[in-house]
Amino acid sequence: MLNISSAAAKNDFSNVLKSVQKGEKFVIEYGRKHKKIAMIVPYKEPKKADTGIKIGLYKDKFDFKIHGDWAMTAEELLGLDE
Repeated sequence: MLNISSAAAKNDFSNVLKSVQKGEKFVIEYGRKHKKIAMIVPYKEPKKADTGIKIGLYKDKFDFKIHGDWAMTAEELLGLDE
């Protein structure tokens, strides 16, 4: 990981990006005290989230999906609200 001033990164941005494409990482420093403010790293494609919930014995047979607007209290879940 290389440290580079914001001015140097600005003046040589194309070469910084070429180095990042090769796997190099840069920490951008700013000001007289060289305060670290940002990092440039190679891009990685994010993994797709698995939204299905696998439940016990049925984990290989069914996908259960719970939507964000669904709500149940702990009492309702345990059958204590009756």
